[in-house]
Amino acid sequence: MSVETITAISPTTNKPIVTRYGLSDQELLALPKSAEQAFQSYRKTTLRERQKIVKKALELLNERKDELARELTEQMGRPISYTAKEITTAVARGEYMLKISEDALSDTPGEPQEGFKRFIRKVPLGPVLVLFAWNYPYLILVNSIIPALLAGNSVILKPSPQTPTVVEQMQKIFVEAGLSENVIQYLHCGSFTRLETLIRAPEIRLICFTGSVAGGLAVQKAASDRVAVRVGLELGGKDPAYIRSDVDLKWAAEEIVDGAIFNSGQSCCSIERVYVAEEVYDDFVAAVQDVLRGYKLGDPFDTSTNIGPVVSKRSAETIRAHVKDAVDKGAKDMTPENTSFSSPPADGNFVAPTLLTNVSHEMTVMTEETFGPVIPVMKVKSDAEAIKLMNDSQFGLTASIWSKDVTKGSELADDVDAGTVFVNRCDFPSPDLAWIGWKESGKGQTLSKFGFDQFVRLKSYHIKDYPN
Repeated sequence: MSVETITAISPTTNKPIVTRYGLSDQELLALPKSAEQAFQSYRKTTLRERQKIVKKALELLNERKDELARELTEQMGRPISYTAKEITTAVARGEYMLKISEDALSDTPGEPQEGFKRFIRKVPLGPVLVLFAWNYPYLILVNSIIPALLAGNSVILKPSPQTPTVVEQMQKIFVEAGLSENVIQYLHCGSFTRLETLIRAPEIRLICFTGSVAGGLAVQKAASDRVAVRVGLELGGKDPAYIRSDVDLKWAAEEIVDGAIFNSGQSCCSIERVYVAEEVYDDFVAAVQDVLRGYKLGDPFDTSTNIGPVVSKRSAETIRAHVKDAVDKGAKDMTPENTSFSSPPADGNFVAPTLLTNVSHEMTVMTEETFGPVIPVMKVKSDAEAIKLMNDSQFGLTASIWSKDVTKGSELADDVDAGTVFVNRCDFPSPDLAWIGWKESGKGQTLSKFGFDQFVRLKSYHIKDYPN
């Protein structure tokens, strides 16, 4: 008998769309034990065998992108024009990790010495628990599940209650691709108290969490009395952009708007703060207004829609509260007139993009993660002031500098406190570069060859020839 009913509410209609049930206490306790049993068998497979399974799974994932895209649009509200792209991007990311896996997981030889063979081997950890968010569920999941499986680990997946079918689809695909029973398992869970039982299970060797700072701290605290478990956290962001005076403002405005409000701004690496050189400030604001006039807020199943609803009523309330706090403290709402912004569908969580000027760091919208389609723009007098303000944050995920002088932009990037710095680009995790948060944006890393590190432990072999 289930102990928990979990219902996903449509962001578009605020009506129930998917219901799932949690595990019983007995089933919950059995989950890590069956994961450990599956691991003991799977760890003995060869890398070539694992690569074959992953390759087939990625092919199946790509073949089903249209079906999966419709589920995403229904469950989390991103416009249908964009959701299939998440699947193809996830596949491309997985293919890159597959390509580098042999090199990333190979032995490291010790110093040559006659009569000895010495090397360091990367061996799998054991069962990995992946707790992941709803905003880019396939992309987030691929970051962990592909290197985890290639390294030889078993995996337990816990999706956001908002996007429950993602884990069901992924398990089905990997089983079809040839993965053995219980190497991938999943649970639906809305109660952190029940999830703590799993976090504390002695079989779990790594927890990969993607979500809020508060959620990450709760996971870390629950695991704090266990030496043998690792915790990787990918948390929030308040990512800044700096527009220098030499840029093409029309181009920069198009890029900044896309980076700030794509997916309704619901991305840990979306642009949430914009600093602009005072010489071009007014012209940049006008250019952003021009871009916003061309956006359409509305039904995410309409192929002409650019911006769908935000995920929940609570999220919409938080976004509006940030805007109100800013306006109450002197910010100006400079959002241009746009019919779709002023008359969105009535039933969903539709939040129109908002352009704010005259902002300061005394406002919540410049200090706390908004996670919505808001573009606050602040005037700066120099490069030094811009960098100081960019670094004035508890977060440090990504940051971007926009300038025709790429050399100068790169020099400024050296002084930015963030795990990823862009020059003339934003909001793009590259699979060949490490994805890592500084400060309260997280710890541990995914992607690149370094993305395999948290899924293995090192074992040194020191072998001496037998004396004759």
